[in-house]
Amino acid sequence: MKILEVIPIVKYTALSFFADRFYPCFARFEAGDDVANWLLQPVRESNLQLFALVSIWISSKIHNSRPLSIKSLKSLGDKVVKEQHFTNRDFLEAEVVLMQVLHFDIGVGNIAFVLLEELLVQLKEVARVGDLVNFEACMDIMDLLYEKEKMSSGYCSPCSLAASTLVASYVITVPKQRWEFPILPWDRTVVVVFLFLIGTVAREGGAGLVRRLG
Repeated sequence: MKILEVIPIVKYTALSFFADRFYPCFARFEAGDDVANWLLQPVRESNLQLFALVSIWISSKIHNSRPLSIKSLKSLGDKVVKEQHFTNRDFLEAEVVLMQVLHFDIGVGNIAFVLLEELLVQLKEVARVGDLVNFEACMDIMDLLYEKEKMSSGYCSPCSLAASTLVASYVITVPKQRWEFPILPWDRTVVVVFLFLIGTVAREGGAGLVRRLG
């Protein structure tokens, strides 16, 4: 993402499109029960890389007044996709295919990152300690979970994940002597996901994050 210099909302929207909505459809691709296209049958690693780039492209069209050009995406694709060479026409075709698989559902109001931003604003409105929450840590936690493939809707809802990420960042980054988390109506799902997040951060590569930000 840094190579393309995209803003965080573009990055996390693209990840939501690809990892949360597109990737779980693999079983249907293999069974031939979904969109019929050479990019999906069979599903190759190079094709997945193409769809990941297209997800970024679609996201940039939603969030940027000057979206990424197909030239910049193809240039990056030529560098990172080793198994196959994709043309501009392939990128355009992949965009249509991805939209069909998503049933043209490219709404961004229910992605974890957007909900996380909204929750942090609400926290700052009810508690001064909200200003101490490190938003970079929130993004580090989300990056870790995407890297470990723990962000799919099969684990929890976007809202529960956003709330749990915020609480995890709070626990990691706010000094203990400043803890005064307001009483909120946490449901069982949020508590379970929060514990899962803390365990993932500490167990699967996040120990350095805890030490660095704690």
